[in-house]
Amino acid sequence: MEDKTPAPPRVVVDEPLDGRRRVLIDGADVGVVVSPDELRRLLHRAGVAEEDAPLDNPELIEWNGGGPDDWPAAPR
Repeated sequence: MEDKTPAPPRVVVDEPLDGRRRVLIDGADVGVVVSPDELRRLLHRAGVAEEDAPLDNPELIEWNGGGPDDWPAAPR
């Protein structure tokens, strides 16, 4: 019997650029975030994860250029 469960979305968070991190879901650019809380809210609005989901889960997020604790200050 074939498993018809859809694959989870592929979330990629790009390396920080001036404190901002671009977020892609299944290759589509869904926005730029400057904090873990913003990322959680974005993923929740996109239906990808609960708002309190752990961001260090490699099955949920692929991090480029630093992990979930790498948030250089964004310019104001």
